[in-house]
Amino acid sequence: MSYEPKSVADAAALLRAGKLCAFPTETVYGLGADATDADAVLSIYETKGRPRFNPLIIHCADLDMASMLADFSPLAARLTSFWPGSLTLVLPAKSGNGLADVATAGLDTVAIRIPDHPIALALIAAVGRPLAAPSANPSGRLSPTTAEQVRRGFAGKVPVLDGGPCRAGVESTIVRVEGERLVQLRAGAVAREEIERRLGVTVEVAEKDAAVAAPGMLASHYAPNAQMRLNAVPRDGEAYLAFGAAPQFGGLMRNLSPSGDLHEAARNLFSMLHELDAARVGVIAVAPIPETGLGEAINDRLQRAAAPRG
Repeated sequence: MSYEPKSVADAAALLRAGKLCAFPTETVYGLGADATDADAVLSIYETKGRPRFNPLIIHCADLDMASMLADFSPLAARLTSFWPGSLTLVLPAKSGNGLADVATAGLDTVAIRIPDHPIALALIAAVGRPLAAPSANPSGRLSPTTAEQVRRGFAGKVPVLDGGPCRAGVESTIVRVEGERLVQLRAGAVAREEIERRLGVTVEVAEKDAAVAAPGMLASHYAPNAQMRLNAVPRDGEAYLAFGAAPQFGGLMRNLSPSGDLHEAARNLFSMLHELDAARVGVIAVAPIPETGLGEAINDRLQRAAAPRG
């Protein structure tokens, strides 16, 4: 069992010493390391079993810190109205920004956000450096929304600062700013329609086979141990992840939102998949989820969870 930090100060001391520490954000728990320390960042990849070509999101305490790492165009500056929040921006990296090359997977861009969680913000400020922090789970597996899920995922070998359940339950939306174009690289906790409504611009969607330029773009990702059947009616012997009014079913079932609320469904997605997977069922059948609003992010996670695994 790893040392368990009891406070922000304890966790900050680990991170300043080049160690890893998981911590809560409003989306999911992140596996944090000092983003300026190459050895610490490499430990993230090694601990998660994460491909080195898959870049990490850099978490900042405030806009001043973020501005030291990336170049903000006028359009990018408008997007910071979503910060603190669940929107990650992929921007041109500033020369000499101090980030370890491995954190950006050698790209000339950086994925950056300011999380909307008091513990996360206090931790980054206490460390005094930006934190690289992908989801705190073995690569390709379900993202954790509680500290206990982090502990189980890494068999208690990763320190975790417990901040209770995460509020949003799915990862951040990732948008790349390309001149006057916005391209969504990953659907997430901020609906694409909300960005378009607030800014009065169109947000394109990256092609399915686009090169990996941000986290969460691998075809197979967010997977439970069980196989997944999407847009499905459950069969005997399967578990069922329902949404809205559910059919009569005598097997193991969880309902993302009996009322059909997509915000509630997003919040429950990973936790309920963890619960069903813990029952060691062979197959999880999943009800259809609308594609509107946060349904885009939910369906993205489900499709990647159900994809063939390498």
